[in-house]
Amino acid sequence: MTDPEPGVAKDELRDALLSRRRARPTAERAAAADAVASALLVGLSGVGTLAAFVPDPTEPGFGRLPDIYAELGARVLLPVIPDRGRTLDWALYAGELEVGRYGLSAPTGPRLGPLAIQAADAVVVPALAVDRLGIRLGRGGGYYDRALMHARPDAVLVTVVFDDERLDELPRELHDRPVTAVVTPSGGWEDLASPGG
Repeated sequence: MTDPEPGVAKDELRDALLSRRRARPTAERAAAADAVASALLVGLSGVGTLAAFVPDPTEPGFGRLPDIYAELGARVLLPVIPDRGRTLDWALYAGELEVGRYGLSAPTGPRLGPLAIQAADAVVVPALAVDRLGIRLGRGGGYYDRALMHARPDAVLVTVVFDDERLDELPRELHDRPVTAVVTPSGGWEDLASPGG
């Protein structure tokens, strides 16, 4: 059910999840990175163009993604946060990253524009949590909500979270586009039910 005022609930949950992520031991993060990298390689095999992200040190996959995607043989697009505004740009990942806005890593290649995500067969989307229907909780900036509006309807949308970030239900808004799969360190790749069926 759509919550008419989900903002406060989302902010409180977001704060709790971010605190828990920051408290995770380094060894747990490293083991999670190995596990999700392996699961993504299997789940994304055969993808021609992949849009993904570069995890920060608190996110599952840090230290392994995006380099592991080279094993897919896919064309890999990574996001670039613009100096102003909240619409992601995209660039081809050729193995090199630079520090971008908010201290996040970004590819060094030429910028391809916000619509480059339309070429992606699959999109790996960041999240702090995801529920059983694929509703994800992001960090609150809305960058991926805007980006996913341009993703193809048939694109596989997968998010990567820690095991305890799989929740039964999250606050949902009309603009939320559910992901179609989730990867966790212990559960691997899991296809999710759609809200309509």
